[in-house]
Amino acid sequence: MSKLLSSFILLFSLVAAPAFAEDQPVIIKIPRLTLETAQKIAHAVIVECRKNALQVGVTVIDRGGHPVVVLRDTLAPDLTLDISRQKAYTAMSFNAATSTMENRFTQPFSVGKVPGLIFSAGGVPIEAAGNIVGAVGVSGAPTGEQDEKCAKAGVQAVLFDLETAAP
Repeated sequence: MSKLLSSFILLFSLVAAPAFAEDQPVIIKIPRLTLETAQKIAHAVIVECRKNALQVGVTVIDRGGHPVVVLRDTLAPDLTLDISRQKAYTAMSFNAATSTMENRFTQPFSVGKVPGLIFSAGGVPIEAAGNIVGAVGVSGAPTGEQDEKCAKAGVQAVLFDLETAAP
């Protein structure tokens, strides 16, 4: 019986192997957000918020959800850092501004109850050449709408560079 099973496995692997390997890349190239671009985004967020006398925390994350740049303005509370990271992570995970999801997951046991996700305005995904490369999250303004305005200003500061990035 085991000889028959071994023969079957060998035969299957010989027949199936070409189907799996045919025209498949050996590696996958994934566009990455550079440190310099993330720094420009975060700095532009702080500048925009300061125009309105807002002290915020900002987190720019990469496509893997890892913080690349984290800034907290002088008078922003420490809590803004954790919240800004969670807003960025939520925006990146769903590839949507967190303001568009505020009332989306309100039922008990829904995805909105997963630790680390915040469905409050202030998180914005970052796209380059049609690929999501990360997100920016902002926290500390009196309203989420103000947080999001600053986040969008950060992305706007590098928008030309993002749109013209080679795939």
